[in-house]
Amino acid sequence: MKIIELNEIQSTSENSKLFSLYTQFQKLLEELRKKELPDTLIEAINLDIEALNATTVPDHEFRKLLKEKQTKIVRVVEKKVKIVPQKYYMTTWLAIGMSAFGIPLGTVLGLSLGNMGLLGIGLPIGMAIGIAVGTNMDKKALQEGRQLDVVIKY
Repeated sequence: MKIIELNEIQSTSENSKLFSLYTQFQKLLEELRKKELPDTLIEAINLDIEALNATTVPDHEFRKLLKEKQTKIVRVVEKKVKIVPQKYYMTTWLAIGMSAFGIPLGTVLGLSLGNMGLLGIGLPIGMAIGIAVGTNMDKKALQEGRQLDVVIKY
């Protein structure tokens, strides 16, 4: 089974944000076509592409729909076969590091020194921890051949 093509949209050249997102989505599909994926996963991806091909919404709504489908495809592929785009884990762990490590660390620091103004010091520390963990996971995915040659930007 093969991943189907996304229909060419004429108005993408007029809207630069839509054009860059459309190009990025096309690149993601190209990279996924190079990998061995289970038929059930390809069917799910094809359903999303068919929904995009069938839509007739204006540009700004199409861009939103394109983002949603791209995010859904990346998450499903990561969950089912552990294949991820470049910097996927870094961006995911950046937010986790700030919230799970940074805020508690800043709170502890602020309470122990008696100055809650130091709460914000924990955020960059947590961000650094998250980036370090995510970068290591990205390197491991690259070494194992589980990384796509595309960077997802929003």
